[in-house]
Amino acid sequence: MNTQEQARFNMVEQQIRPWQVLDPHVLTVLSHVPRELFVPQAYQAMAYTDTDIPLGHGQSMVPPRVDARLMHDLQLTGVEKVLEIGTGSGYLAALLAGRAQRVVSLEINPDLASTARANLQRAGITNVDVRVADGSTGASGDAPFDAIVLGGSVAEVPQALLQQLKVGGHLIAIVGQDPILVATLYTRTADASWNSKALWDTAAPRLQGFTEPSHFTF
Repeated sequence: MNTQEQARFNMVEQQIRPWQVLDPHVLTVLSHVPRELFVPQAYQAMAYTDTDIPLGHGQSMVPPRVDARLMHDLQLTGVEKVLEIGTGSGYLAALLAGRAQRVVSLEINPDLASTARANLQRAGITNVDVRVADGSTGASGDAPFDAIVLGGSVAEVPQALLQQLKVGGHLIAIVGQDPILVATLYTRTADASWNSKALWDTAAPRLQGFTEPSHFTF
């Protein structure tokens, strides 16, 4: 086992499992995706640490356990078409690709999108389509999706995204205002109805392009 493989093993055992990520399929994907390929050169030594890693452009990678838990709570089976909003480095897209048939990933920043494409290619991942787009409107041309995951936090989930879920499909997002952000699972239960369930508290950088509620001061 080389140093990076050892670090990946330790990440799964010490950071991921204690965070209630116990699905063997998800753990297998986490054990196989080389996270160092998705981390900027300057931060290579931090590839498997439990911390945010700056990506530039005001964005950062969340700790591995957050991506792992998002994956776990989506409960993918390997046959889904998934929409990811906020590609970032491409790491979460790579994890999703290991548990889905196809991933469409939208990134608003062209530089990040092109780096993510290169990272995914280097990792040999071929079932992710990275596009430069404002994720807040989704990808209606490819809808409906079995699952949608937001890679950063938002004040609220736009109705446009919920509309792009299949009936029975799930959307997971980190929702709220600092300091209270909650990973929330939305399920489309019928043509015009959805339910939501708060899962766990966390922190994550804001996704760009999503509206923030206005704050009135009197």
